[in-house]
Amino acid sequence: MIGVLRRALWWAADYAYAAVWQVRAFGSRSRAETFSRGAGVPIVVLPGIYETWRFMQPLIERAHRDGHPVHVIEPLDRNLRPVAEMAESVSGYLTQHDLHDVVLLAHSKGGLAGKQVMLGPAASRVRGMLAVATPFGGSRYARVMLTRSLRALAPRHPSIAALSAQRQANARIVSVYARFDPHIPEGSELPGAKNVALDTGGHFRVLAHPRVMAELAVLAG
Repeated sequence: MIGVLRRALWWAADYAYAAVWQVRAFGSRSRAETFSRGAGVPIVVLPGIYETWRFMQPLIERAHRDGHPVHVIEPLDRNLRPVAEMAESVSGYLTQHDLHDVVLLAHSKGGLAGKQVMLGPAASRVRGMLAVATPFGGSRYARVMLTRSLRALAPRHPSIAALSAQRQANARIVSVYARFDPHIPEGSELPGAKNVALDTGGHFRVLAHPRVMAELAVLAG
């Protein structure tokens, strides 16, 4: 059992991390094309809902320093569209730029779109996906959210149920998540995937955990 105080501290630290990086993302002058060159395995970034790609910039910069071209898909900005539409945008980008052997780097809702890509016409272009704090089985909290974009993440929503039922891509997914996620009480364990449970709490600050970059290095190595 995780104590109430520890949960509260994790929750506070998580929102502090999110607030800092949302502000930094808003003020960042970085351009996406800065990171799109490199000789390594191409990495395509899928941010979470209400996030821009800059929210994941520390991971992007590290991957680029390691020699990987990192691609950002501008139409995913804020990630408010249905998962199927997001997946179409990603698949179209992979095809348009003739990318192969791609590793998807996703946070939260981005991981749902990534899995959908791995089930669609561009599946052969994807080596695998590192998904961080993704609600593969949905989140019960989504049912009481005010916006349609968030309610679509409920466990019984047709898009979540349909995606959960399709497991053929799971073996190529690495799911990394905290043992306590204040946004996903069900957790992010995915049957058939490589599941990495971190001994910490949070939905956002897990992006900064060293294990995330380590798993990305293995997947893109």
